[in-house]
Amino acid sequence: MSQFVDECQLNVKAGDGGAGCVSFRREGPVVYGGPNGGDGGNGGDIWFVADHNVASLLAFRDYPHRKAGSGVHGKGKDMHGRRGESLEISVPMGTAISDMYGGELLAELVNHGDRWLAVAGGRGGRGNAKFLSNKRRAPNFAEQGEHGEERWLKMELRLMADVALVGFPNVGKSTLISVISQAKPKIANYPFTTLEPNLGVVALDEDTEFVVADIPGLIEGASEGKGLGHQFLRHIERALVLCIMLDLAPMDGVSPQEQERVLLQELGQYQPDLLDRPRVVVGTKGDAVQPEELQALGWEGDVISSVTRSGLNDLVGKLAQRVHDARQAIEYAEGVVTIRPEAKGAMVEVVEPGHFRLVGREVERIVALNDVTTPEALSYIDHRLERLGVPKMLAKAGAQEGDVIWIAGFSFEYSPDV
Repeated sequence: MSQFVDECQLNVKAGDGGAGCVSFRREGPVVYGGPNGGDGGNGGDIWFVADHNVASLLAFRDYPHRKAGSGVHGKGKDMHGRRGESLEISVPMGTAISDMYGGELLAELVNHGDRWLAVAGGRGGRGNAKFLSNKRRAPNFAEQGEHGEERWLKMELRLMADVALVGFPNVGKSTLISVISQAKPKIANYPFTTLEPNLGVVALDEDTEFVVADIPGLIEGASEGKGLGHQFLRHIERALVLCIMLDLAPMDGVSPQEQERVLLQELGQYQPDLLDRPRVVVGTKGDAVQPEELQALGWEGDVISSVTRSGLNDLVGKLAQRVHDARQAIEYAEGVVTIRPEAKGAMVEVVEPGHFRLVGREVERIVALNDVTTPEALSYIDHRLERLGVPKMLAKAGAQEGDVIWIAGFSFEYSPDV
């Protein structure tokens, strides 16, 4: 049985791109033929996918890191590296994902099948064969692989319970949920022990789990607000399946049939469509009544005892089947995912007097992907930056000759064109 987890932090790291290869053909006596270095493979992405078969964030509590596969480096003879394997992370429906440090909401996966790209894999570097041109007949450089994105995320589950336990006070709801899950509700032999819903995850195997909500006890008149009825009933609205629990040994002598009538009446008066939900009716405290007493009560339904655990396997099996059928019958609308658009181009930031930083995915890629140790590669970087309009941007920002310009982790002295 699994513990319910509705909030967690997760580190996600996309795969790094593979490096391009510097290679030349060997053609007989010709030592250096044309370039034939292959490209590196792209790094794998990480996607979040809403899945109606996942009920909690338990899988991330003890393992808060997820990493996609990295791309393979290119090789000679125009052999390109394999792409890194992407990773899909299944989360419960209703999961809200935000930046752990800034608190900005990044995505909310409401419906089954909603997908969100959390971090993109690094782009693979191009081999030297891609830099062949009329001016550059024997390029001796290639691009390095780009590092994959990495970030810390905060995930919060805005729960929709699969099963709601409904019954009079002291009928045994808290005891039942404590036995079939790892929930630890307050249990005592007096009415209204439970004042807030308790949640527990019931896991039958790796592929079958559902969330059970222990709803505080209802009394007659709850639909009109009696006994905090509105606060209790509102927790039932989103449940897929109702488990109606009837006390077979009530202290006040109310028969199980009368309990069921009152409960269904209150549910119907509060929200009529609750009566159309799939439900399982079960008698509780079977250890406190004898077979002849059941016969005298006229009770012919299922009987459970949370103390002796008799009948619990059958009840959990029935609830699991009802939940499965209800999930399959849901018609999901097309989900809307909040996505922050990626900024394009480049932007100049003033770090301090005489120090400027160029930011932006495109300009950072130009430096990150290239080998800055060779004159030929540096000439290519200058060409790319000029095409992006970087010299004009720096001049407009007030950069002077000799100022330090930062791009990602690299720095160089600014020298304006004459």
